[in-house]
Amino acid sequence: MKTYVLLLKGINVGGNNKLPMKELVDILTRRGFEEIKTYIQSGNVILNSRKKPGSAVISDIADRFGFSPDMVVLDQEEFSASVRRNPFPDAVGKEVHFFYTAARPRINQVKIDRLISPTEVYAVKKNVFYLYAPDGIGRSKLAANVDSCVGGSVTGRNLNTIRRLAQLLEER
Repeated sequence: MKTYVLLLKGINVGGNNKLPMKELVDILTRRGFEEIKTYIQSGNVILNSRKKPGSAVISDIADRFGFSPDMVVLDQEEFSASVRRNPFPDAVGKEVHFFYTAARPRINQVKIDRLISPTEVYAVKKNVFYLYAPDGIGRSKLAANVDSCVGGSVTGRNLNTIRRLAQLLEER
């Protein structure tokens, strides 16, 4: 049995894609996943499984709630490695965001150069686009357009959330 971290994109944001975590746990339990733990209402899940969670979970969400969120699935080692690779470990948690991609990012440097502010710094390591945005993620034009800068869908989490998920994994 392996431990996985599921990161669903755009769940319960701005009144859209409403998916109560209790019902998500029900969907996952019916699929046979075990020791399911959610963190906050934005689609962060830790669970155990003999097989990697996949498209069946998204299909179940679509059948029950009428939308199909993108989902990045990482095993515990992949998630932990993304935390270790963080180039901004000492930054304030809300100023650093991890944008996870399902496939290796295809960086559009021209677009990034056009969108990045003078105070922002980014790095790409494996399937994660790390963004340090000290002026706030809500003000960042790069953060708002990161999908188009990496050539595909991303799901982002701030460093505070990443740290909490890492702590939950350690407590298992």
